[in-house]
Amino acid sequence: MLTLFIDADGCPVKDETYKVAARYQLKVFVVANKRINVPLHHTVEMIVVSAGPDEADNWIAEKIEIHDICITTDIPLADRCLKKGASVLGARGDEFTQDMIGEALASRELFKELREMGQMGGGPAPFESRDRSKFLSNLDRIIQKIKNKKT
Repeated sequence: MLTLFIDADGCPVKDETYKVAARYQLKVFVVANKRINVPLHHTVEMIVVSAGPDEADNWIAEKIEIHDICITTDIPLADRCLKKGASVLGARGDEFTQDMIGEALASRELFKELREMGQMGGGPAPFESRDRSKFLSNLDRIIQKIKNKKT
């Protein structure tokens, strides 16, 4: 069964994911290290993991399977999910793929080093409505692609 996993800490598209999942009657695991509000619906389950930098990632990577979808902005988690045959979608609507994950991991490390050396500051660009729209469009496309493969 196609299941959605949300790496929930700081995820700006949880509500959108719930709506799409409800339309397709998909199970959603919302994973974080503290309780957050989720819809009271039998298809949405809040998973609270131990405090720690990678606890939510570890839970998702352990449970996710082929034909599932992970919603995350965490590049190492995306890599782990892709290796298990799952699809991965970033909150801004960009799909992580096997073809680009190596470059994304390398860029992440480069930017981390530059920040540590004080050569680079700031964070990601503000989240905009077009990001939300792109996310919804690509989530629907990925679900359709997986459903078509399974039939």
